Amino acid sequence: MATSTPIPPPAPPQPNLPAHGPDGGDSVVLERTPLKVKPPQMYQVVMLNDDFTPMEFVVVILQEFFGKDREAATRIMLKIHLDGKGICGIYTRDVAATKVDQVMDAARQAGHPLQCVAEPVEQG
Repeated sequence: MATSTPIPPPAPPQPNLPAHGPDGGDSVVLERTPLKVKPPQMYQVVMLNDDFTPMEFVVVILQEFFGKDREAATRIMLKIHLDGKGICGIYTRDVAATKVDQVMDAARQAGHPLQCVAEPVEQG
């Protein structure tokens, strides 16, 4: 008695897939559609001028909490003094809030009335 090997049934065709890839082989290329994610809302940390906080203290704060070098910190301090306010940096909401808290705590501990706020940056 002769035995024959069973022949497997043919695989069903896969819908919407080409039989051969672009290189003529049996590979399939899937394209990834990019996600459209909006960047997070950014906030600028703004320091406000007052007539009591020493200029040198403002320079130290700008160096310590905003990573400015002495020259940049002095330039921002003069802008605050002359224009009534100056931008210390632009950050995401949480980082900006943390910076404001750090500045306000340091000013309070030093006995200065320095004020600092975070404002949304206009996106456009």
